[in-house]
Amino acid sequence: MSGRLDGQVTLVTGAASGIGKGIARRFVAEGAGCVVVDIQDEPGREFARELGSEVAVYTHADVAVEDDVSAAMDLAVERFGRLDCVVNNAGILGAVGPIGSITAEAWQRTLDVLLNSVFFGIKHAARAMAPQRSGSIINIASTAGVRAGLGPHAYTAAKHAVVGLTQSAATELGRSGIRVNAIAPGATVSSMTAYVATGDPAALDQAERLIARTVPLGRPGAPEDIANAALFLSSAEASWVNGAVLVVDAGGEVIGDRNGRFVEMDTQLVSEAGQTT
Repeated sequence: MSGRLDGQVTLVTGAASGIGKGIARRFVAEGAGCVVVDIQDEPGREFARELGSEVAVYTHADVAVEDDVSAAMDLAVERFGRLDCVVNNAGILGAVGPIGSITAEAWQRTLDVLLNSVFFGIKHAARAMAPQRSGSIINIASTAGVRAGLGPHAYTAAKHAVVGLTQSAATELGRSGIRVNAIAPGATVSSMTAYVATGDPAALDQAERLIARTVPLGRPGAPEDIANAALFLSSAEASWVNGAVLVVDAGGEVIGDRNGRFVEMDTQLVSEAGQTT
């Protein structure tokens, strides 16, 4: 049975865990080759081995460093001969707490990982895709990027900027046959949301129970839910979809503002969550 992405080559950042891992797994199951990108080396290598050396390769890249992102795109072309889809997924929660307590360093680090990484990803994905005049770039934003109050200040600002950059880049790159879209996940169970919900990035089961209470459909999102949306946007079925922001949150974004949700959290960078959205 043929897959929906047979013959395509994909690259997913933050793919060693969480949403990125779910997307990479689904893409490979649908016939794509995949470059698994992360800073979590051992989990990333193990995941690539699980997917199979003939269809997947792991590379270390800090998405806040342009040269790392550029090298990852080059690796995809060298290893597989082309690049059809890039998912800019890697991220951190970043600076949290009342705005008066956020340091300039924490603010800048948040934007480096959440926003600059997407700029680098779009820039170098487009460079790799331009010769074939086709490609799909998918940026993982957040419901915090379409409604204020669903995330900390720096995270919200960065994700709003990702939405704007997605739409701006789509208008330029569409003329080269390259589509640029975004997915705005809601409360999806991952190490990051587990940290927000419980203070422990490993408490996935507890986070799932807590998040389920606030979701209109009665269950939190899973990485597979976001992977399904990414599969659609990368596939031929979405060939006329460009500059879109697909909210995937079980209807949570429409139930209203939740300002102040993060205001009591300490100002810090959540490094234990790794580069996973």
